Amino acid sequence: MADHFLDLAAPSPAPTAGINTEGLADFLRRFFAPLFLAVVSVVAIFFLFTREITRFVQFIILAIAIGVIFYVPNIIEVTAKAIAGALGIK
Repeated sequence: MADHFLDLAAPSPAPTAGINTEGLADFLRRFFAPLFLAVVSVVAIFFLFTREITRFVQFIILAIAIGVIFYVPNIIEVTAKAIAGALGIK
């Protein structure tokens, strides 16, 4: 019992500065990527069935551009660091 009180009396480690965002990009990629693919599939099928080929092509180009953000490794981190640097945040 005395050991327990000694453990409680010991100084606690200093809190870390800032928010720990380790693995945040991987979490977002795993969460949103399948959802993104499902939405792209449904909308693409809709455009094909309504025979709106021009809108279908525009949508596919946009979907590819957005898909690059999800599937290219480290692009989220690089973009976030670039935005933070442009805003003057270290």
